[in-house]
Amino acid sequence: MILSGQDIQKRLGQDIVIDPFDASRLSPNSYNLTLHDELLVYEEVVLDAASPNRYRRLHIPDEGLTLQPGTLYLGRTVEHTETHGLVPIIQGRSSLGRLGLFLNPGGSLGHAGYRGTWTLEMHCVQPVRIYPHIQICQITYWQVSGDGPGNASEKYQNSHDIQPSLMHRELGFDDRDTQLELGFDETIQSHP
Repeated sequence: MILSGQDIQKRLGQDIVIDPFDASRLSPNSYNLTLHDELLVYEEVVLDAASPNRYRRLHIPDEGLTLQPGTLYLGRTVEHTETHGLVPIIQGRSSLGRLGLFLNPGGSLGHAGYRGTWTLEMHCVQPVRIYPHIQICQITYWQVSGDGPGNASEKYQNSHDIQPSLMHRELGFDDRDTQLELGFDETIQSHP
């Protein structure tokens, strides 16, 4: 059973946390989350599921940023959410899908007990301009039926940043040195 917008608001501060919260973004059965002003773009020619992949950060200026087809962009929500005893699911908004921008095509089924910001996988079919703090996706909450562990997996738990894939951990890769962000700006500035 999916929670209504009214139920979401009633449960705030109990088994649902959305921070910051704006009642105008409630819909009949979901809540709209907004896009942070940063994106990650992988720098590898071939992405390897068995190892961490290098990436760089892009800033989305107030005047917007045009996304290009053929590129995977990772973003995150501004909002930190926390859920107890419910399953959160996020999906892209149809208004953006109608512009050719698709979010989380693999789905975003959260675990009961998840807390943190949400990483968004974005791609487009033609160039599309996006803006910081745009209402990018919607979160829904579903009742859990039956017994379960009750807590989310720790892999992406407590996220406060964009999370690149951690699939390599499942494949046994030792990721003690996971800082793979490419700092082109710092490199250029340090060499006169």
